[in-house]
Amino acid sequence: MINQVILVGRLTKDPELKKTSEGTAFTMITLAVNRNYRNHNGEIDTDFVQCTLWRRAAENTVQYCRKGSVVGITGRLQSRYYDREGKRNYVTEVAAETVRFLSGKPHEVVQEPQEPKKEETALAF
Repeated sequence: MINQVILVGRLTKDPELKKTSEGTAFTMITLAVNRNYRNHNGEIDTDFVQCTLWRRAAENTVQYCRKGSVVGITGRLQSRYYDREGKRNYVTEVAAETVRFLSGKPHEVVQEPQEPKKEETALAF
């Protein structure tokens, strides 16, 4: 059997690092992935895919990526369920095995030079 997923998309929000009760790091992200065709209105639809990243991949993603960052993920599709208020809820998500950061390094904020204070201007020759 084959269960392999490859996605390239943008993060929909800043990732947050969480830990299991055993202390294993993980993060859950949503990737916005554009479809490669236009709908009947001529617009490109977007799929929002839930992904779970574990351990070092989760830590690095939280450290280096922000909302809008482009990432590539390979992994496998998995489903799980949980019971809430007597109702069984099913979740299908991508369990990431590798993550690639495709946006490059984030740009540093360059501060504009500040106007000199009036006292400094009066002392200048």
